[in-house]
Amino acid sequence: MAVTFSDLHTESGLKALNDFLSGKSYISGDQLTKDDIKVYAAVLEKPTGDLYRNVSQWYESVSSKLAASFPGKAVGVRIGGQAAPAEAAPVKETKESAGDDDDDLDLFGDETEEETKAAEQREVAKTSSKKKESGKSSVLLDVKPWDDETDMKQLEEAVRSIEMPGLFWGASKLVAVGYGIKKLQIMMTIIDDLVSVDDLIEERLTVEPINEYVQSCDIVAFNKI
Repeated sequence: MAVTFSDLHTESGLKALNDFLSGKSYISGDQLTKDDIKVYAAVLEKPTGDLYRNVSQWYESVSSKLAASFPGKAVGVRIGGQAAPAEAAPVKETKESAGDDDDDLDLFGDETEEETKAAEQREVAKTSSKKKESGKSSVLLDVKPWDDETDMKQLEEAVRSIEMPGLFWGASKLVAVGYGIKKLQIMMTIIDDLVSVDDLIEERLTVEPINEYVQSCDIVAFNKI
């Protein structure tokens, strides 16, 4: 019988997962399975051990096994929690250019170090996807609105309305950017042979009708599963 976990980005969702993992090492059985990978992709960052001891231990165990399978510096889901400091860039820029035209103000700043690393990781994943056996990747996206008047609920609905073989939307949250503006951070799992993230962004997420809400879309983290 299938087990359903909902809202793993919330306290109630993590508590339910923590209760489920009581006395268990993994989601299904005593070995790492695809069930663990699917749930792992939906948890944005490692939960604190004080509040969710079972989930924290399980998360660390899965992370260790994934790291052993995919050597090199991991971009990982947890990087998504570091995206918030992007607020500092527009605030500083505004102070230095207070006399400039507001229409020219870039509220989101330049590409971050995390986005650069994610792009490099994505190129590695493209090479790996040429193998005969199709692999999967966990991707964290930053979806940025036009301004503070953009309806973020409708923006997320527009993003999730995109459906294609090999694309599975996961958890999401809103992250403050500055000046009352928030961006959508959303997780997705893809089958590498079926979905190109670059094409998804250029041909689906930033064109009509979705570009009514979406100004731009960036890859924050790209990790092979």
